[in-house]
Amino acid sequence: MAPEAPVVLAISGASAQPLAQRALQLLLEAGEAVELVTSRGAIGVWQAELGVQVPGDPRAQERFWRERTGCSGGQLRCHRWNDQAAAIASGSFRTRGMVILPASMGTVGRIATGVALDLVERAADVHLKEARPLVICPRETPWNLVHLRNLTSLAEAGARIAPPVPAWYHQPRTIEDMVDFLVIRVFDLLGYDLGMLRRWQGPVRRADSGPGRRDAAS
Repeated sequence: MAPEAPVVLAISGASAQPLAQRALQLLLEAGEAVELVTSRGAIGVWQAELGVQVPGDPRAQERFWRERTGCSGGQLRCHRWNDQAAAIASGSFRTRGMVILPASMGTVGRIATGVALDLVERAADVHLKEARPLVICPRETPWNLVHLRNLTSLAEAGARIAPPVPAWYHQPRTIEDMVDFLVIRVFDLLGYDLGMLRRWQGPVRRADSGPGRRDAAS
């Protein structure tokens, strides 16, 4: 059975590229359709932080992501970072929503002021004007007053602001556990079920608690 309308996954130039890769992997493993756009800044971050060269050509990039994620399932279409004639640049192209993971504050600022210099920003503008789900995951910290005002403007325009903030109640043991928690919680906002997650069920009570021991939730 063919997947329903695709999700737009946008990767901008902030330092959280492994979150984007894991999001793409989980979506494809779930058989979902993904429209992927990697900004010029994100390509630079991949090179600078990880020593990885992401191709600019859409077909070469699709092969790159398939190999990188080790996943042949789902549907994947990649777009050149500045291709404002792409399908996702039009409101008539139906999507399930859009996630910008991670979102740099430069990207946030331009979207908040209606400036679209690349495809990430244009697609985000389309989702706002069409009143479709737009989830923005700002990675930079701390936030100054300009950042806060830009994020407030986007929230008022209908976007959901979901910074990738970790939690400990699911008792992560590895970085991979933490990454999965962050990615799955972001895509919860669009109604996706991307994997097993230890969700909050109330305080943990240990039978062997006693002097010198505390409840796991304390």
